[in-house]
Amino acid sequence: MNNSNTLRLLFPQWQGGNNPPYHFGAQLLAWLAPETLGPVEEVPVALPGADPLPLEAGIRGRTALLEQMHAAKSIIDRHQPDRLVVLGGDCLVDLAPFAYLNERYAGDLAVLWVDAHPDILTPEQFAHAHAMVLGNLLGEGDAQFTEIVAQPLKPTHVMYAGVHSVMPWEAETIARFGLQLAGPDELAESSDQVLKWFASTGAKHLAIHLDLDVLDPASMRSLLFANPQDPLGAFDGVAQGKMRIPQVLKLLKDIASIADVVGIGIAEHLPWDALAMRDFLAQLPLIGNAGKRS
Repeated sequence: MNNSNTLRLLFPQWQGGNNPPYHFGAQLLAWLAPETLGPVEEVPVALPGADPLPLEAGIRGRTALLEQMHAAKSIIDRHQPDRLVVLGGDCLVDLAPFAYLNERYAGDLAVLWVDAHPDILTPEQFAHAHAMVLGNLLGEGDAQFTEIVAQPLKPTHVMYAGVHSVMPWEAETIARFGLQLAGPDELAESSDQVLKWFASTGAKHLAIHLDLDVLDPASMRSLLFANPQDPLGAFDGVAQGKMRIPQVLKLLKDIASIADVVGIGIAEHLPWDALAMRDFLAQLPLIGNAGKRS
């Protein structure tokens, strides 16, 4: 929906996944997205550099991530939008926007988490904060990140779509919260499970987190698991997406037919071919660095 009270937020954060290409991926995503009639803002994010991110109290790049989270909150609070579109960046970009939306709609917000992973880890289990974001929105995890969540999501108002092959501690947390889950096989032909869940929440409003790694890397190259430079088996043991674009589109169109979609965050776009071409051009005679006289 394009209207004057829909804020589009470009958030090229890369530190949450400790993966510099997320920065360019978000910029390209914004360039590819249809034009909007509403306001557009960019969260200031430092360009990736040569120095590794520091490990700070169990979280890689903690200081930068907290500064960017609060910058995003400041932008959102200034606009007070009814709806939010977030173009990221790693998955943590949805923390401040979804926290705002749940408060804006006084808890009358359901969240569909379209992802290959649950994103409910803690610093004790993993150092990359983008794997913690849904846990933070539910009110759990590192206190400096959860403090932005004035009103945690209701567990009954959260459902996973596309998640599969969860790790034992993820399964324990999912069970403790009672979070519902529809796997890729269940969604291959029908959206009914998700539609029934949304109806059961009694909520009117919906926010959608779309991590592109829910897609099958064999059908989409611009994903973490589709990097042509990675050796065979580099991600063995890590859940990879199994859905295809038409399946995801059908699911999101079906849910949008019965819900007031007030937020969508798109994350983890990694356009490997475009990145390779950028680096290639930079080395060519005349056009690139190799063609510049000293």
